[in-house]
Amino acid sequence: MNLNTLLSPLEIRGHILKNRIFSTGHMTVMLQNGLPTNAMVAYHQARAAGGAGLIIIEAARAHKTGDSGRPAIRAYDDACIPGYQRIAEACQPHGCKVFAQLTHPGREMTLAADGTHSVAYAPSSIPNERFHVMPREMPVSMIQEITASFGASAARLRRAGLDGVEVVASHGYLLSQFLNPRINQRQDNYGGSPENRLRFVSDILAAVRIAASADMVVGIRISGDEKDHDGLESAEILEIATALAETGNLDYLNVTAGTSAGLAGSTHIVPPMAFETAYTAPLAAAVRAQVDLPVFVAGRINQPQIAEQVLSSGQADMCGMTRALIADPQMPNKAAAGQLDNIRACVACNQACIGHMLNGYPISCIQHPETGRELEYGTVVPTKAPRKVMIVGGGPGGLKAASIAARRGHNVTLFEAQATLGGQVNLAQLLPGRAEFGGVTTNLAHEAEQSGVNIRLNNPVDRNLIDQENPDAVILATGATPYDPPIEGAEDAHIVDAWQILEGTANVGGRVVIADWRCDWVGLGLAERLARDGCHVRLAVNGITAGQSIPQYARDKWLGDLHRLGVEILPYTRLYGVDGKDVYCQHTLSGEPVILEDVETLVTALGHRPETDLADSLSDYGGEVHLIGDCLCPRTVEEAVLDGLRIAWKL
Repeated sequence: MNLNTLLSPLEIRGHILKNRIFSTGHMTVMLQNGLPTNAMVAYHQARAAGGAGLIIIEAARAHKTGDSGRPAIRAYDDACIPGYQRIAEACQPHGCKVFAQLTHPGREMTLAADGTHSVAYAPSSIPNERFHVMPREMPVSMIQEITASFGASAARLRRAGLDGVEVVASHGYLLSQFLNPRINQRQDNYGGSPENRLRFVSDILAAVRIAASADMVVGIRISGDEKDHDGLESAEILEIATALAETGNLDYLNVTAGTSAGLAGSTHIVPPMAFETAYTAPLAAAVRAQVDLPVFVAGRINQPQIAEQVLSSGQADMCGMTRALIADPQMPNKAAAGQLDNIRACVACNQACIGHMLNGYPISCIQHPETGRELEYGTVVPTKAPRKVMIVGGGPGGLKAASIAARRGHNVTLFEAQATLGGQVNLAQLLPGRAEFGGVTTNLAHEAEQSGVNIRLNNPVDRNLIDQENPDAVILATGATPYDPPIEGAEDAHIVDAWQILEGTANVGGRVVIADWRCDWVGLGLAERLARDGCHVRLAVNGITAGQSIPQYARDKWLGDLHRLGVEILPYTRLYGVDGKDVYCQHTLSGEPVILEDVETLVTALGHRPETDLADSLSDYGGEVHLIGDCLCPRTVEEAVLDGLRIAWKL
């Protein structure tokens, strides 16, 4: 497939974007005291060097009333200028343009830095559903002060040498709140009529345009549909987009979807793999048909081929491919070189990118843990002493270790007992809506093969084989098996585990209870699969909610789907025992019994036990032995791959 449109330049206000691939504004959690760190500079530089045409730096606070406990660049302070300048100077020499975002959360306010509740301001005192915030109505004097502060912040971006500024009016934040008649119920010059509701945003754009000067690009980010209760809908957005384009202060519109205001709408901020690729493109196309300005789009565009289809069909002029660039910073260069098979495609698991961000940690990628760790692992260092390395286990951890060790110059052989690579990924991809997760194996296996790893399938390993091979270093990635604790009454009941369901070896009755200790995608996925198969499903969760341990934007979409399917979710539920017809549980807080009657099959998702037999047999081995992934300690793909990287880096 040709990528002629994707790789073609786009001119905006005299700035030439060398291709149509851009990294959207996204929080990296790489700040210190509200200022960009060396890690953040290196992160963006890696994507610029990888060929991105445009990088938009994360949302910065344009006014101090927008500060919260979630770290953000303070663009209202001159102290931000050197950090922005360093990012620009790191990225622009690669032919990459650099914009920055200006925003104010309004009522979308989390806790303050000291753990107290922040004072939240909004157009009206209408509560936020997601964060349970009741804001106070913003006085006119503050509206005018914030307007001026957006302009002053834009001037700082100009002084830092950035190429453009993007004003955030998307995702239910302050500017969007003024545009929404369900949230903005003012009766002054900033509310009431559509013209009045638009005034705050129009005034901000005018202030930004003046401050940015004629040299800088000015754009705005909007949600083409907020997809939530009381959110802005597509028809309203089209009218708003048309009016904003007519102000003459904009050079482009950047279209996305969703809102921070509600749990349903917020899943679209970073849509998981449950959403179709490029599902936001029609929203951008609708805007593009109404305005005579370039239109950007973002939302599950994870492959150059998909981006090309969006662009060549006329739905948009630029494609935001943020997570694709997180997974593979070199994606644009590989696309330009025709090396599409070498691209490490994002699988939209959301685990180490937005999952890290929501927990307050620097973002990364489960497939490419070098992301966010560029200063430590950004450049593979060749070994000065090549060694013979034996890797046992072809799951994600073993494949990553093999690839890195081989790239460093070691002689690497990977042994896998089964006929296929992937380990537990082969099971995970069988869950409903998780087929894309299998790309983790595809990507890592391809990298290992390209690195020159000798892969031996159907080749179990024991101590004798290791002695025979006599490697300089052994890396064990033997994984784990389902944890099967004793369950009182098990001899009288029909009990199967999650692996048996996914492998298709279990005969499941029509009335099912899933005992979910893991609180992750396994319980959610099993519940969906069995419900779609026609089973009556009760999901008994040993946690506060199903999916407690996985990223919110993946969990919440799934919980909504399960509710539609009629799955009954029972939180705070500990498995206790079973008999031929009932499952006996205990409420984890009250200690009271929870009896689930009329059960034909109990499905257990109780975690995993590390597979240590081979490791135990090597207790007296004289050579170097390392354990990674689940055989070290059962965790997730992310930790297994990171283990593999770290060990291979040290060999």
